[in-house]
Amino acid sequence: MTAQLACMTDDVPVAGTLRVELEGETGPVEVAVVRDEAGEWHAISDVCSHGAVSLSEGEVEDCTVECWLHGSRFDLRSGKPLSPPAVRPVPVYPVTVDGERVLVDVDAPL
Repeated sequence: MTAQLACMTDDVPVAGTLRVELEGETGPVEVAVVRDEAGEWHAISDVCSHGAVSLSEGEVEDCTVECWLHGSRFDLRSGKPLSPPAVRPVPVYPVTVDGERVLVDVDAPL
């Protein structure tokens, strides 16, 4: 599969997130599309590796997103947890912005 339309650029504010569900090779994939404070685009699994809750409901700071339930922060570039209680990374996906369209490839995690 290739990159899919996840959203439009106007759908995600700077330092904001949007939960989308995309179709992967093995079924639906929950993705948090994130625009960091610098305006850069990221796509990360929407499911926290610690508590199985939505990361798209968390706060964006610099190049991280915080899990709203237990406070773990994840690096948006690598998916690595930066604070406990999470210890496992979450998948990160390639993002392409084509004009107003934000495209994500869930079948090619970084």
